[in-house]
Parts: sequence; structure tokens; C-alpha cells
Amino acid sequence: MLTRAIPSSNEPLPIVGLGTYRGFDVAPSDTAYKQLHAVLNALFEKGAKVIDSSPMYGRAEQTTGELLSIHQPRSPAFLATKVWTRGREEGIAQMEQSFKLLQTDRIDLMQIHNLQDWKTHLPTLRQWKAEGRIRYIGISHYTASAYDEVEAVLKAEPMDFLQINYALDDRAVEKRILPLCRERGVAVICNRPFGGGGLIARLKGKPLPGWAAQVGINSWAQLALKFLLAHPAVTCVIPGTSNPRYMTENAGAGRGPMLTDAQRQQLIALVG
Repeated sequence: MLTRAIPSSNEPLPIVGLGTYRGFDVAPSDTAYKQLHAVLNALFEKGAKVIDSSPMYGRAEQTTGELLSIHQPRSPAFLATKVWTRGREEGIAQMEQSFKLLQTDRIDLMQIHNLQDWKTHLPTLRQWKAEGRIRYIGISHYTASAYDEVEAVLKAEPMDFLQINYALDDRAVEKRILPLCRERGVAVICNRPFGGGGLIARLKGKPLPGWAAQVGINSWAQLALKFLLAHPAVTCVIPGTSNPRYMTENAGAGRGPMLTDAQRQQLIALVG
């Protein structure tokens, strides 16, 4: 799998990862839980390692920690999660709980989810980064209504990462946010890369462009991810899935040549 450098450190990061929203919010007694081992196997076998979670995602952090604790060989996961509460002590307690649920003594990326009380949490994140408990800090959001505030925070504070919504049919982030991230040296993780799920359903009956095979693409899901990865500001995409076949398919977008500007414009025209 191809990698992109995290601007603040130059560390290479595989460009396709895994989101755990909904798919990992399951208990060991659930049938869906049993196939998550295979999802992680597919993730790592294809050279990916970013796993993103949040206290907001129900049981997802705990499920992730359970599965990684028994994964053999030792998991190479890049663990990303979030703080999603108000108040300094509440934030500390929630993040400490994330360490316990993920069964780790170091989290790679801690993000302030939806900018919730970000001014309060940021000093804690900076202190923990200095102490080595977390490696990177960032902010996250998933809606265009928050872009003004996201932009203001990125201009005011140095950040390692921004996680933001970006999809072939949801491109508002291209106007100001992505150029600002390039200017400020902020890595970008794309959430909701299928536009909330409706995008693939709309494209399903359409034939793939004739050039798709030339860039190693054999599905609309791969092409939708490849579209995002062609943007120079994007570091990683994190489609969520609980299906190992889909994980393998998604990872396929991380190989082969990137799309040209002409190919990207053709896809934009296709979705209207």
C-alpha cells in the first residue's frame, strides 16, 4: 500500500485505514463480532494500519482493544480515537478510559471530537504529547456547518491532524479547508468517504469508466476512495466496514497510480 508523510513528523502513513463507527459497536455474543477478526487481518495483510474510533461510537473502542489484544502476530495498528465531552477533568477521565478500553499505554492520535470544548482539552493533549502518552493531536468534524470554526482553529493553533468529511458528492472541504491544511502542514483524514453511504448506491448500476482498470480499480467503492486520495492534501481515508471482503476491496484503493485531474473531473461530472 502507498503511504503519505504526516507533515509534522514526516512519518509515512498508509493511505487507507478503517473506521469503527457502527461496525465495531458489537458485543462478543453478536454474530457480527466474529467476522471482525478477519476485518483486522485484511487491514494488516494489505499494508494498512490506521484504526479510528471514538467514545461516541458505543462499544467500538472496547471491541477494537479486545481484538487487537489477541491478534497474532503483534498488531501494527496506528490507533486514533477522540475526546468527546466538556470540562478538563471529564476529558481526562474519558481519555484514560480510552486507554483502558483500547488496552494500550500509548495512543497514536487523539482528536477533539466535533471541536467539543476544544480550548479546555487542548492543553491536556499537548501535555500528554510531550510526555509521550499520545503521539499526535488533532481535531475532527463531519459537517460543513462547522467549517468556519474548523478553519479558525487551524489558523490559531498548530495541529498534527484534521479529520473531516470528504466524498465525491461532498466536496465543500476543497474550497478552503484542504488548501489551509496544506499551507499549515496538517495531515488530513477523510471520514464519510462514501458520502454517508448513498453515493455507492447511486453509482452501483453505472459502468466504471474505461480507464478504471488502468489505475487498478474494479469497483465504485475503490474509485470513490481513489478520487479522494488524488487530492494532494489528503493523507488517509477511513471507510468503515465490518465485512472483511469490503475491507480488502477498500484497501485496493491504496495501490496503483493516482487519478489525473481529467479523470477526477469526469467523476465529478458523473455524479452531478
